[in-house]
Amino acid sequence: MKHNESDYEVVGKKELYAYQKGDIDLIFDRMDNTPPDYHLLYQLPTGGGKTVIFSEIVRRYLAKHDKKVVVLTHRIELCRQTSKMLSGFGVKNKVINSKIKELPDQGEYSCFVAMVETLKNRLNDELLHIDNVGLVIIDEAHYNSFRKLLSSFKKSFILGVTATPLSSNIRLPMNENYDELIVGDTIASLIEKGFLAKATTYTYDVGLTSLKVGINGDYTVKSSDELYSNMVMQEKLLHAYTEKSLGKKTLIFNNGIHTSLYVYETFKNAGFGIRHLDNTSSAEERKDILKWFNETPDAILTSVGILTTGFDEPTVESIILNRATKSLTLYFQMIGRGSRKLDNKDEFTVIDLGNNAARFGLWSDPVNWQHIFKAPEFYLENLRDDADIEMNFRYTMPLALRAKFANTPHIDFDVEEEHKLALKQNLRSKTVLEKSLEQHAAMCVDNTETLQEARQLSRELDEDVEFRIRKYSNCLSHCSKNYREWLTDDYKQKLLLLIGKKYREKIFRESD
Repeated sequence: MKHNESDYEVVGKKELYAYQKGDIDLIFDRMDNTPPDYHLLYQLPTGGGKTVIFSEIVRRYLAKHDKKVVVLTHRIELCRQTSKMLSGFGVKNKVINSKIKELPDQGEYSCFVAMVETLKNRLNDELLHIDNVGLVIIDEAHYNSFRKLLSSFKKSFILGVTATPLSSNIRLPMNENYDELIVGDTIASLIEKGFLAKATTYTYDVGLTSLKVGINGDYTVKSSDELYSNMVMQEKLLHAYTEKSLGKKTLIFNNGIHTSLYVYETFKNAGFGIRHLDNTSSAEERKDILKWFNETPDAILTSVGILTTGFDEPTVESIILNRATKSLTLYFQMIGRGSRKLDNKDEFTVIDLGNNAARFGLWSDPVNWQHIFKAPEFYLENLRDDADIEMNFRYTMPLALRAKFANTPHIDFDVEEEHKLALKQNLRSKTVLEKSLEQHAAMCVDNTETLQEARQLSRELDEDVEFRIRKYSNCLSHCSKNYREWLTDDYKQKLLLLIGKKYREKIFRESD
């Protein structure tokens, strides 16, 4: 379904769509019927036009009130974009950046745009003071950094705007700072109305048991780098790209710089046009890379963290999540980079290599934002954990790896059936792992010429090993994550020893 002219009205040079106008009216209703220091939170999906909406709110507010407006962002790019959008709505505004030490000309402006940290520093210096502020708008409000400025705007109406009303810090829930949440249109509705492109998601099972969770509640960069930099994962990524996104303009999101650099080398060696971008790249490098990405139809850009907000490239056709995250906000931000709609782009592809869709649901699935706003801890505590997700995995050995075991006719091993058989025969549960080890060791010895080659080949079985340990753990009545990790490490060590034993037996037989 496509929107038509009756769906919007024109304000200056900007179009306001019916759903945007309805939400703006609802926000002004709260402004008119609540105390002047009321704190209101507004949710709208990425691509729904949050900046357009709050720019029109600023324009209407200034026309109605003899007070000033402050718009706060957390990134310098967002500062510039916001200032430009406000100007498009006829709002004369001034950006308060690191160069602005005081405001002798503040009487000439009714609207100021600033980064949270910059404004906090200026106010703390007591060199800068903005008089008569009636409205403060917080962009990307889930970051919660604006809390530092609340004391400076005690009498102002606070409007927080976000696509995901879930705090980036679980210890600082958003319902402590906002009196109410207004939920805008859904992703599914915006797709139906023709405002967002439709996502087709392809998921590839990835064992995440080796990942560690840091103090911020998300997977650590170090453990992510160790998992996603290994050869098996690099091959899985390359296979997923060639299978589902070949020839499409693609953004690849990683959790660590090492992983992104490995991705860059892997794709470059495979003959694909790819560039790498992270927060250590200079402004000139970033500008050059983004220009190349914009102009190259089948460009691949691998990045770390830097393109989740303040970046808009509508021509992106494919998003690859080459990472796992426990952050619902990050999940929506990453996929949202591909959701911009163009005349020749109604759909885009999402490749999930971090079990993220299993954890959060598909990008366009309904989300009860009111429930998340009111009970964030309950929501987070009830997210599906990795062990639960991985119980439903079915490991299939990649064809390229299967070819390395050409001398072995049967590589399958049904852990659950073997466990049932062991119980039936009154054998110890560990006989299952012993039989599995025998098979893996034989596979490595039978398909190599030297002990070194066999041990090297065994490392390519890591994913199969982890899958079997997971299945074995599920067969036990009680099995902690730590014990499962110990079992995996123990299995791999025993596999190397068993390969050595089998090779000595092989040499003995051949020399006999």
